[in-house]
Amino acid sequence: MHACTEMEKEQYRIEQDRQIEGSLSQIKRKLVVMSGKGGVGKSTVAVNLAVALAGKGKTVGLMDVDLHGPSVPTLLGIQGKRLVSGFDRILPFNYTDNLKVLSIANLMDEKDEAVIWRGPMKAGAIKQFLSDVEWGDLDYLVIDSPPGTGDEPLTVAQTVTGGEAVIVTTPQELSLADVRRCIRFCGKVSMPIVGIIENMSGFICPHCNNEVTIFKKGGGEKAAQTFGIPFLGSIPIDPSIVLSSDEGKPFLAGNEKLVSFGSFQSIVEKIAAREIERKNTGSLLRKNAEEEGSEDNLNSVTKEVNSMKYAVPVANGVLCAHFGHCEQFAVVTVENNKIVSKEFMTPPPHEPGVLPEWLASIGVSTVIAGGMGSRAQELFRARNIEVVTGAPEGAPEELVTGYISGALKTGQNVCDH
Repeated sequence: MHACTEMEKEQYRIEQDRQIEGSLSQIKRKLVVMSGKGGVGKSTVAVNLAVALAGKGKTVGLMDVDLHGPSVPTLLGIQGKRLVSGFDRILPFNYTDNLKVLSIANLMDEKDEAVIWRGPMKAGAIKQFLSDVEWGDLDYLVIDSPPGTGDEPLTVAQTVTGGEAVIVTTPQELSLADVRRCIRFCGKVSMPIVGIIENMSGFICPHCNNEVTIFKKGGGEKAAQTFGIPFLGSIPIDPSIVLSSDEGKPFLAGNEKLVSFGSFQSIVEKIAAREIERKNTGSLLRKNAEEEGSEDNLNSVTKEVNSMKYAVPVANGVLCAHFGHCEQFAVVTVENNKIVSKEFMTPPPHEPGVLPEWLASIGVSTVIAGGMGSRAQELFRARNIEVVTGAPEGAPEELVTGYISGALKTGQNVCDH
């Protein structure tokens, strides 16, 4: 038996990375559906999100990387459907004309066979789901990730460039603690978060039509507000969702008259809105460039809009000299070197490492501060956030404008620790 040499292994890795890059380049958006713990309905959300997007005419792939507990085939009623090969690549299952599906369950000989793999094998399988599978051109790839922040989510985050997280939770405090871990995980791996979905949020009684908050309500929305992350919406407990799932029929394939159907559709609209907003911004810039008649301007807007977020610690509307004691952060969004928005956000309670994780989770790339300790700066750099210290007191817009134009004059790093 031939044993692979280190050179052959390295050549395989290089070729696999090339194939993965080629596959991802054909996919416009990659949505990673995550949860901090099991039992929150994450897979149900992932499946119905994929079905809803496909129903809007989008080309969608649904990739189930929950290797130990794959439930996508059951939710879609495709248990036992074996995948086939085309040329040298695996073909995902065509659930509809617009929806392709891949799950480890459709590669197993027995439906109840246990997957007993360690980390490296799981990472290898997930990479093969991208390198060895013919996904083709897709508008969306929805990835159903297993609960927690272990090997599979980490492999997805490191492999799927441009991935965006959709976090699913239930309202009770135990789930919300795990949501915070998900948010911090996304911050550490520099994965932007589309928003939070609160599942099992209240129960609509089918007899009296009154709402009963079995697991409380509003916890997911509160967590979203605390961390400055969009709240996508809440989905009530609905027996119709359970029945549809058990029958292998996506909930959004029917049930249009139910409250939960409208709630789900509203969430899908918000997720899709980010793409629409980006397209509209690009169209507006192109229109302005055409009206100005500048060839340079016209060429510049053919590229993707360059969007950056800057965070400035503030008190009474101006820069706060002591970073860790500020009342709020002004988060300033800049596109093509122009400020397009400013939002004042209240940070979570100050503890070591919390602020870097929070700012990373909302997509901040640069912090402009008066003073900051060396340890805090190290934590920011570990999350790929640039730190500018010694900034003078001033309004956030003035400081950001000065920084991006090169005119910001900084002095000594004023720090008392």
